[in-house]
Amino acid sequence: MKNIVLVAILFISVRSIAQRYPDFKSLRYEENYGYLKNDTVKNDWYKALKFTPLNQSGTLYLSFGGDLRYQYFYAKNETWGDDPKDNDGYILGRFLLHSDFHAGTHFRTFIQIQGSTADGRIDPSPVEQNPLELHQAFAEVSFVNTAASKLLFRVGRQELSYGSQRIVAVRDGPNNRQSFDGVKLIAAKGNYLADFFYSHYVVARDAIFNDTSNADKQFWGSYFVINKIPVIKNADLYYFGYKRAKATFDDGAGEETRHSFGTRLWGKYQNWRYDGEAVYQFGSFDTKDIKAWTASLNTGYRFTAIKFHPEIGLKGEVISGDSRKGDDQLETFNPLFPRGAYFGLAAVIGPSNLIDFHPSLNFELSKNIDWVIDYDMFWRYSSNDGIYATNTSLIYPGNTTDSKKIGNQLESEIVWQPNQYLYFRVEATWFDAGDYLKASGTGKDIFFTGVTMQLHF
Repeated sequence: MKNIVLVAILFISVRSIAQRYPDFKSLRYEENYGYLKNDTVKNDWYKALKFTPLNQSGTLYLSFGGDLRYQYFYAKNETWGDDPKDNDGYILGRFLLHSDFHAGTHFRTFIQIQGSTADGRIDPSPVEQNPLELHQAFAEVSFVNTAASKLLFRVGRQELSYGSQRIVAVRDGPNNRQSFDGVKLIAAKGNYLADFFYSHYVVARDAIFNDTSNADKQFWGSYFVINKIPVIKNADLYYFGYKRAKATFDDGAGEETRHSFGTRLWGKYQNWRYDGEAVYQFGSFDTKDIKAWTASLNTGYRFTAIKFHPEIGLKGEVISGDSRKGDDQLETFNPLFPRGAYFGLAAVIGPSNLIDFHPSLNFELSKNIDWVIDYDMFWRYSSNDGIYATNTSLIYPGNTTDSKKIGNQLESEIVWQPNQYLYFRVEATWFDAGDYLKASGTGKDIFFTGVTMQLHF
């Protein structure tokens, strides 16, 4: 298998010099290689991989692609020293392979399989080790499909991703990406886009072809995007509904029905970038009323006239937690289905009951090499609520101490992308445990380092 990967890297590296293809997308089903039917290059194996005509006119065609990723990680005092020691580290491997069938401009099917392994990992979860699964399989009908307007209906297993991926993401950081079984309607015209969906979450299981749609986790909603707005540039408005039969928070357990209304303003102005988002949640949890919220701002300025084009970034978030245990309200924010590595690549804390202040520096060492340094400071929003993982599972309860200080995290990474096919990353993270962690568990500092190699084709 490793020899095959090395050969594939060599071939794709060579061919990237010859002909440029569009950049790959995070949602691989958003790529369209139909334009290659007019390409005059002959005897090109990579072109045949991306565009295999099934009729003379080329209106029926297949397209194939995939991703291969290998990662080595070593962590000292993972989970602040509470879990068993791992002196050797572990290797995560993942492959994603897909086929995309198009019948003209109005019908298509997309199928993608996924496999992930966790060699040397002590007690890996299904999110880390899931040998072979049907990750996506959907059919799509486009009633309108022009450059200016779209109206399409999609049904089947599919990935969902919206906005900044704070609430709904493909979860690319962890080893196993997430998907949903559902239906979706998308309408777009000019600078407007509207997206409506209903789905069941697909639960990962550590075996072959046994991931199942889970009716206990229902997810539905709508997402609207408006582009090219004067002054503010771009705006998103959305509603997400979520129902799960078994939810657990520091303040109890029971059925959860949660409604989230949010807005996002984002864009670029000269050397500035900005991304602000606010979400309000309400609903019911067991016998309690839900009242939760979050607000965030992520901004940065790049000095293009200075060597290495340094960018100073600043991100801050306030995320509600439960103010009083045992009352008739739950104020803990639920991030629903966010990206896995939410606060850096070590991914030790999730976005619930949190105040986060996060400055960063980014340098373009060369055209294809970036160096990022960031420093994160964490506090609990409420001293009566605990801290949670990204999936809202409780890490520590809130009654261990009145201290709100969780800790500080220093992270650095170097990313090298020699071309559109290859990606390499070296990273290191140090987490300085604060008073709350020391009172709640072993409370040791975390050191985390890793190397990532990824191939897209």
